[in-house]
Amino acid sequence: MKMAFSGADMAPLGARLLQRAEHHRDDANTLMDLSTILQLRGMRDVALAMQSEALGIRRLYHLAATGEPAIRLLAIMGPGDLMANTPLEFLVEESDVSLDMLYVDALQAFPTDLPEHDIAFVAVGESDQNHPLLRHIEHAMRAWPRPVLNRAERIGRLTRDGVCALLQSVAGVVAPMTVRVERKVLEQFGHRSLAGLLAGGDFPVIVRPVGSHAGHGLMKLQSPAAVADYLAVMPDSEFFLAPFVDYAGPDGLFRKYRVVLIDGRPYAGHMAISRRWMVHYLNADMLENGDNRDHEARFMAGFDQDFAPRHAAAFRAIHERTGLDYLVIDCGETRTGELLIFEVDTSAVVHAMDPGDIFPYKQPQMQKVFGAFRDMLARALLNGLA
Repeated sequence: MKMAFSGADMAPLGARLLQRAEHHRDDANTLMDLSTILQLRGMRDVALAMQSEALGIRRLYHLAATGEPAIRLLAIMGPGDLMANTPLEFLVEESDVSLDMLYVDALQAFPTDLPEHDIAFVAVGESDQNHPLLRHIEHAMRAWPRPVLNRAERIGRLTRDGVCALLQSVAGVVAPMTVRVERKVLEQFGHRSLAGLLAGGDFPVIVRPVGSHAGHGLMKLQSPAAVADYLAVMPDSEFFLAPFVDYAGPDGLFRKYRVVLIDGRPYAGHMAISRRWMVHYLNADMLENGDNRDHEARFMAGFDQDFAPRHAAAFRAIHERTGLDYLVIDCGETRTGELLIFEVDTSAVVHAMDPGDIFPYKQPQMQKVFGAFRDMLARALLNGLA
């Protein structure tokens, strides 16, 4: 992933892995690496087929600690693309935490031959596809002999409409009413008010296919006529619908913050800034625009003194209501200073892949996040030994 992020040519590595796979057909590690490369190159279906082949050979994979491991972490994972599970590899990179990744399946009995571990972490993310698996994990891990972080039943509540309902009454938080609608229902509202679905019932609204991330299929609809135009190019059967909240700052710029909540304490993950309302870090000209990076650097430098204290009650309530040890919040701020929730999940990538010469302020901040994650594991280990 670092190679892909830096723009390196992955073809030679892919060729070597293919050659190895041809001569060692039972090498599950090689097949998993090939699956990752294929996903990074946009070949999702082929990649998942190769992952399935690897999982048919072996379901347990190991990432060694740097030096002697101080903490042995077992991640419970599910099959799927790079957004299907919490990307723990980034959080424990170059640390004294060893990571065993166990892939489980809702249609198979939960494995009993488990590696020795100090802490278990449910890494399976929320999605329609993963809900049966999360229920399977919840049942299997009800009386686990080691501390368990991010319990499966709590992850299952992080649907877009579920998060909205969970946070609706929290002071200082705006979680726009989000409803899940079938295609035929949305078609009807291309000709009349949305009052039957959304409070207020006024345009503009934002719509996205169920299961989409990173802005795929996300669009702001300005009028009833735009609904039909949207559906003409989107074949999906179900959508999430929510009112559009204009969160532009006084300078006309939109800021999207990624906040990592670890044991209830917030940490800055990144800040993307753009003149476009649909902000994602990769479309926000952060690499090309030094002014944008200056904004992000100031955000990170002042996070503990400014952003975190201003929204302390909101973060505390989010932690209490979700009950999760680790989660990621994508958010903005309303024009009146409230925390505007875009998404709350456990699978968003928090990484230190940005080049240090261009983003010198990010490495120290990411190491702070990774250190906090490691400290959370250490506390869980101590509690388990108590």
